Amino acid sequence: MTNNEFKLQDVPEPNLFRTVFPYVELPRVTFDDTCVPMNPAPAIWITDTTFRDGQQARPPYTVEQIVDIYRLLGKLDGGSGLIRASEFFLYSRKDRQAVEQCLETGLPFPHVTGWIRAVKSDFKLVKDMKLPETGILTSCSDYHIFLKLKKSRKQAMSLYLDVVKAALDEGIRVRCHVEDVTRSDMPGFTIPFAIELMKLRQQYGVDVKVRLCDTMGYGVPWPNATLPRSVPKIVHAMIHDAGVPSELLEWHGHNDFHKVLINPATAWLYGCAGCNASILGIGERTGNTPLEAMVIEAAQLRGHDAKVNYPVISEIADYFRDVIGYDIPHNYPLMGRDFNTTSAGIHADGLTKSEEIYSAFDTHKILNRPCGVRITDKSGAAGIKHWIDNNYGLDVAKDDSRLLKIRDIVDAQYEAGRTTTISDEEMHAWYAESFAKK
Repeated sequence: MTNNEFKLQDVPEPNLFRTVFPYVELPRVTFDDTCVPMNPAPAIWITDTTFRDGQQARPPYTVEQIVDIYRLLGKLDGGSGLIRASEFFLYSRKDRQAVEQCLETGLPFPHVTGWIRAVKSDFKLVKDMKLPETGILTSCSDYHIFLKLKKSRKQAMSLYLDVVKAALDEGIRVRCHVEDVTRSDMPGFTIPFAIELMKLRQQYGVDVKVRLCDTMGYGVPWPNATLPRSVPKIVHAMIHDAGVPSELLEWHGHNDFHKVLINPATAWLYGCAGCNASILGIGERTGNTPLEAMVIEAAQLRGHDAKVNYPVISEIADYFRDVIGYDIPHNYPLMGRDFNTTSAGIHADGLTKSEEIYSAFDTHKILNRPCGVRITDKSGAAGIKHWIDNNYGLDVAKDDSRLLKIRDIVDAQYEAGRTTTISDEEMHAWYAESFAKK
């Protein structure tokens, strides 16, 4: 189909896709014989929503914390442009103060952008802050158009386009947040809407971005799945049917069905340049795509970037844990205290012989996080050896009598009914008793 064949379908009743979204049962994935080709975006990047969607799921950050985190994002990016932009609320005095201070840092990346509702009066906030770009909420599914906004498709599109024009008239770049795209009628509303946006782009000579928002996490990564749930087909349709260039497309996902990582990576592979994410995946309900995960994903897809400061991921984790007081699960990938730590003796034995056996990558070099061992009843002599070697720079033998003495102490703890991990403090004390005394 060509662009001319996609016209707004102003239906009298909402299309709620009840065969796919019955609501009283789990949603269904349907498939057909049509498979769209993989066509990776020429360049890929990340945009940040830590201070927008990320603040809808936790107590608000202080201005100082926002500026600190923003600086850490800039340090992680390292001037590479991988973390291209960060979006901010503009409604409260505190929001605006944070934006002002972030702008004063002069960091090249991430760019500071705004977020507003599809209301013309909100543009005064963007204009007053002198921001060159803002996001606008433009809900596209009939769930939102009919059931929330109480409008027809024609009325909704007219409202959205009027607000976009108002922004462009003020010289402000627009990023349309196409909310609930994975429940939208793509040929009947979403594609025709995107076509109109591209007409405005041509008319004004100013880029108009489209953010594909998987608001309920319904997206699936399979090219043979049907619309509106197939991420490959959504991206393909926006590029080939609506005429949206790759560099103007972003994917924004939620983790309701545990696909918050695979979906944006899939969007990248099928032509979407941008992935919207928040630090630690903090976001509404089940959360957003974790920003730190996509930094690592980008390196796997496009190669290690010499400008990106990957160890800053660990600095960000420390900041959230120690300054903000955020409880990062110990086994949380990349940022958790124990993400590269083993408790199993057989794994510790492998790590001692070669880290590559049980470590996915050189976490010490890349994240400044050396592999570690937590001592439990499963650690055995191999685990204790690894702990001692790591902490004291030794290469002690597993059958060393001093090491075996510590192993016996550990075993006795668990035989007596202990159920908690042995602390480092206990291990240091037992090491002193066993090794320091001749």
